[in-house]
Amino acid sequence: MSNRKRLSNTQSSSQARKHPGSPSTQEEDEDVTFTQPSTSQVQRGLQKVTEAQVEQKTAEVVQYFLVKEQRKVPVRRADLVKHVLKEHRNIYPEILKRAARTLDQVFGLKLVEIDPKNHLYVLINNLETSEGASPINSTDPKRGLLFVILSVIFMKGGVVRENVIWNLLKKLRVDPGEKHEDFGDVKKVVTDEFVRQRYLEFVRIPHTEPVEHELRWGQRAEKEVSKSKILDVMGQLHDRDPQSWSQQYREAHSSQNSTQQPGSSSQR
Repeated sequence: MSNRKRLSNTQSSSQARKHPGSPSTQEEDEDVTFTQPSTSQVQRGLQKVTEAQVEQKTAEVVQYFLVKEQRKVPVRRADLVKHVLKEHRNIYPEILKRAARTLDQVFGLKLVEIDPKNHLYVLINNLETSEGASPINSTDPKRGLLFVILSVIFMKGGVVRENVIWNLLKKLRVDPGEKHEDFGDVKKVVTDEFVRQRYLEFVRIPHTEPVEHELRWGQRAEKEVSKSKILDVMGQLHDRDPQSWSQQYREAHSSQNSTQQPGSSSQR
């Protein structure tokens, strides 16, 4: 086999091992070529279009976010620019600002950039993060499953081996090895669907044989789910003062304060 062929096979294998939900090389390249317009560039761009054109493009961006939100799929800036903004990319900041305002005022959804490096955006329901709301307020049974998993990870210090989750679910009569009437393929939901939605991270533990993985909170969970409310629920379940879990209590209220700081949502 020639060196060129080996290199080609190595590259193909590397691409095949990409994590579920990770950007393709083409998408990464497209985002790299996109330069955030400056304020002066945006102003010049706005002079070349009508207000009606800006409103139309803003409506398209809002619709794009809402469609993605139905599947809880984060929106990548590269996709937004390529598929929606197109020739109006030079006024991207203004359109995103208007879209964020519409999503907030009309739909009660906050636009948040969960990954500034790769420019990933999600919508967060303002009602779900308001005082007194449940950590994950939804009639979808999968949300309940997610809440259980996030709670275990949080209470155990932020990272757990996968077998801890599988054993817990078995105790709750949810066998990861069997198809569940509400969740379907439980392992796929946890390790693929929740990972693609950025609620969980499913990471291989190096040098383990057989291969093992660990689970952590994903970027979306960090923005959307209240740790202090999870701690309140744990306190009610165990009849304990939430402050008795000192480490978790400090983390919960530290993260709560940080998410309330100005600029936690991005309109860039």
